[in-house]
Amino acid sequence: MHEQLETLLEMQDLHMQRRALEEGDVREFESGVFDMSVEEALAALEDKISDLERRLTGDVQERYRRVIGSRHRAVVPVLGGVCYGCFVAVPTSWASESDPNAKMNVCQNCGRFHYYPP
Repeated sequence: MHEQLETLLEMQDLHMQRRALEEGDVREFESGVFDMSVEEALAALEDKISDLERRLTGDVQERYRRVIGSRHRAVVPVLGGVCYGCFVAVPTSWASESDPNAKMNVCQNCGRFHYYPP
């Protein structure tokens, strides 16, 4: 898998964890189990996201910021030739490559990054 794509997937997971903490349903549980305040956990997540974001190339970083600012998920799977961000068909030539995750593919409709699950 493309290194930038792996970084984006990791960042997306961290964003989802942050969103869950901010919603508050798990706040009490998290602070009791992990012996860490929610504010400390949020700060640690932000630091990790920032570290990962610095690993991205300029154009990938710019697109990521633009997409994540308006959508919950910046990286979505392609299943059956369809982008699972906007449910529009993607070019069939992408999936027919020997390793479609070896390069960065971006949805021509919604702008999200694509990955092809095994």
